Order: sequence, then structure tokens, then C-alpha cells
Amino acid sequence: MELYLLGVVSAYLLGSIPFGLVVSRIFGADDPRTHGSHNIGFTNVLRISGKKVGFLTLLGDLGKGTVATAIPGFMGFPWPWILVIGFSVLLGHVFSIFLRFHGGKGVATALGAIIGIDSFIGWILVGVWLGAVLIFRYSSGGALLAFGVFPFLAFFLTHDLYFCFFSFGVMIIIFLCHKENILRLMRGTESKMRLFSI
Repeated sequence: MELYLLGVVSAYLLGSIPFGLVVSRIFGADDPRTHGSHNIGFTNVLRISGKKVGFLTLLGDLGKGTVATAIPGFMGFPWPWILVIGFSVLLGHVFSIFLRFHGGKGVATALGAIIGIDSFIGWILVGVWLGAVLIFRYSSGGALLAFGVFPFLAFFLTHDLYFCFFSFGVMIIIFLCHKENILRLMRGTESKMRLFSI
């Protein structure tokens, strides 16, 4: 039990690492908390600091989610504990202890955690997000679509009750983090983006 709890705490601390801020400082870029949408995530960093800093942020946030869940899986942790750890790394990113319990919106970290748990479903969600962004040019819309279909994929592809509960929990966190984006999408005022032309 102590090892499993340590895994949960470690995942939270790993998730709390604000890669958007760390990478921006390493490259002397603007602090993402004071520019654009004031968010430390990939989309805002990409907009204000360019592709190199943006995609390194994406890699860091995606990677910490994957590492947090893949290692316990490799170590043979019980299935429910792996899912709790996946949720913990997401909460760490959204409520970072290093940023006074503020953080990003959780998209890349959640995708990474899902890839570490079930790579097939995880990469499907990445494809849905990327496809929606390329077609409609709304990063937030792509994230909402991907995580909106996550519970359905969890149910129809796994029929696993624990994973279904996990998928609903992740979806709720992502949607709550995007409540302002949802309002802007409804009003038609959400900012668009081009992934590969910035």
C-alpha cells in the first residue's frame, strides 16, 4: 500500500512540473503566465514563443503523463491504482504545487497518461485532437472533442468499469478547465491556430 501511495504522490509532483514555464525560461522566451491567454500549456506557449518552445512544452507535458502511468504498469501495480496515478498526474498539472495550485488545462498531460495506460486509445485521442485542430483550427475545440469521445471509446473498446470511471473523471476535469473556451466557442470569439505554420 505504501508503494502505491508513493506512486500517487510522485505522479502528482511530476505532473506539477510546469514545462511551459521551465522551457520558456531556458530559451529566454516570454513568461506564458503574463502573455496571451496566461496559460502555461502548449497552445499559449506556441503562440507567444514559437514552434521550438511550444513543441518542447508539448513533449514535456505529454511525456510526464506517459511516464507517470507507464512505469507503474511496468512494475505490475494493480489496475485501479494505475488509473488513480493517471488521475493524480493530471491533477498535478492543473493544480501545480509549484505554482500555488494553478497550472495548465491538462490536455497534453491527460493524453500522455492515457497513452501510458492504453496506447491504442491514447493515440486515437491524439489523432482526434490533431485532426480537429487541422480542420477547424481550434485547439480547445479539438481537445473538447477528443475528451468528449473518450468515455465512449473506453466503454466500447474495453468494457472496463474502472477505466470508464477514469475516462469520465478526466473528461470532467478537461471540460471544467476549458469552461471559458467553451463560452468563447459558443460566441465565435475563440482564437484560431495553425499548428504547422506558426
